[in-house]
Amino acid sequence: MNRRSKYYIQKILLPFNASRTKEIVTVNPTRIPVREEAKATNFFVYDYDSVTVEEKMLSNITECYPYMNNNKITWINVDGIRKSEVETLCNYYGVHPLIQEDIQSIGQRPKMDEIENVLFCICNMLFYNEKLYKVEHEQVSIVLGKNFVLSFQEDADKDVFNPIRDKLKIAASKLRQTGPDYLCYAMLDMIVDNYFTVMEKLGERIENIEEEIQNSANSSALAKINLLRKEMIILKRSIAPVREVINGFIRTESNLIDERTLKYFKDVYDHIIQANDLSENYRDITMNLQDLYLNNVNLRMNEVMKVMAVVTCLLAPATVIGGIFGMNFDKIPWLHNDRGFYVALGAMLIVPIWMIIMFRKKGWF
Repeated sequence: MNRRSKYYIQKILLPFNASRTKEIVTVNPTRIPVREEAKATNFFVYDYDSVTVEEKMLSNITECYPYMNNNKITWINVDGIRKSEVETLCNYYGVHPLIQEDIQSIGQRPKMDEIENVLFCICNMLFYNEKLYKVEHEQVSIVLGKNFVLSFQEDADKDVFNPIRDKLKIAASKLRQTGPDYLCYAMLDMIVDNYFTVMEKLGERIENIEEEIQNSANSSALAKINLLRKEMIILKRSIAPVREVINGFIRTESNLIDERTLKYFKDVYDHIIQANDLSENYRDITMNLQDLYLNNVNLRMNEVMKVMAVVTCLLAPATVIGGIFGMNFDKIPWLHNDRGFYVALGAMLIVPIWMIIMFRKKGWF
């Protein structure tokens, strides 16, 4: 089987795949998941102030040590989670073991904690796979400390922080003129803004399915609606808790958040509320799509039954006339007449035509 054949088979069987349901319902927070060690880990350091900026890729986790307490702001981004490297880096920067466990967790609910003068949050970066029509998510952990920000990502190929990296190269940018709390805000803002990009893709998917339902309400359309509902659950599960995360940064009394930065976190809070409301609207529309499908199926069934009823009514006179002249009696009018057959055949045609005219006048079809 060639690659193209496999692709089309996957496209056909995708709407009927039940693995997505298993992923949604088999979430047990009491079970400690086992994370597979990343095959490769990348360490990127951005050490900057208002005058200079240093961007460097490190080969070893210990190379991050000199950047601590150097009177600059340091952002260390780790792509790929390995237990030994996470513990080594966090222990050096004074991150609590509970936070280290959350960083290494799988499927963690987005949350925000404040432990030992360190602010920590977990969020999900969302991406839309247009080939599989799935909402994919990646867990991102952000640790905010004094003059440093640590971020941990699962996959180096999926990232929404490139605009932040570009702004760090500009000396006059807001990022270069402010503290690490603003960098933390910028990262959360990029994560939340990307939610709208994913929802735009889902909106296009909803429009396509709605058009397909209106044109042909078949079982494939119902399977696509079912798949879309599952993606809405994933979307809602990822977006809804982020509201509490941002609210935690706004309400914290930690001196790591400057008062001038609070208004920026409030702006992200407004965005996440809007994203949450929009996800609710998408879920309602998806439910309406199922109602639309059922209504179209019932409408088509009614049309079929209507046509069958009309055909049955039109054939009824012919059946009655044929049954009368087919009775086994010796004395039946026109039975032995040379034109009896043509008279009966004419009656079988005239009566249905008259019925069609009457049905049309009454507006029955």
